[in-house]
Amino acid sequence: MPVRHLRFDVLTIFPAMIAGPTQESIVKRAVEAGLLTVRVHNIRDFASDKHHTTDDTPYGGGAGMVMKPEPVFLAAEHALAEAKSAGECGDDSAIVLLTPQGRLFTQDVAAELAERRHIVLICGRYEGVDERVREHLATDEISIGDYVLTGGELPALVVLDAVARLVPGVLDAESLAEESISSGLLEYPQYTRPASFRGWTVPDVLLSGNHAAIARWRRQQSLLRTLRRRPDLLARAELTPEDRKFLDSLRSEPG
Repeated sequence: MPVRHLRFDVLTIFPAMIAGPTQESIVKRAVEAGLLTVRVHNIRDFASDKHHTTDDTPYGGGAGMVMKPEPVFLAAEHALAEAKSAGECGDDSAIVLLTPQGRLFTQDVAAELAERRHIVLICGRYEGVDERVREHLATDEISIGDYVLTGGELPALVVLDAVARLVPGVLDAESLAEESISSGLLEYPQYTRPASFRGWTVPDVLLSGNHAAIARWRRQQSLLRTLRRRPDLLARAELTPEDRKFLDSLRSEPG
């Protein structure tokens, strides 16, 4: 069975912001294992003037600067051609503009993108990018939350990391199956040695060796934590009759 491979091309005017984090930890190991390719392209390299200008004042006036379309289109076209030459893309490359106006990034979106062979991430800056990039280049627009950042580099790293770890082989299947959010619930509390630290002890059930009891405790703790912190997640979580009974007991408790 052929090994799945995913290629990322990140377009940015600050390539060092992307290069450092992608050369560490799990992403680095996945690249070395041949599961991922991560290429970073400096949009300034595709500007036509001697000053490598990538932004200009907005038509109609207003504060701030807007990223010019020409270098962004040329950088994306270069990335697509390079990926095609390397045999690392199909006809369905995702060209993602990171923007506050995009759809909210969730684990489901990450899973959707992880099915692709090639993802281009466009990092905006300043007041945003020329609308023609959105209309005629980007195939998707993604936001990581309702707050303002100085640019698209950090959102690009969030998307890259969340998607990369879903590529088969990057993480072991057991870790993915049990982790927070993927199951629809927040993760249960985790403990490690020592069993007692400053008088705070690990729950006895985790030291019992009773795997059924441990599994039941963890499930109940996930339900409890989700109910208290993110009750909205329960509406779409896959719950068993036992789960629902446990949640009903919690809701009926006074206070």
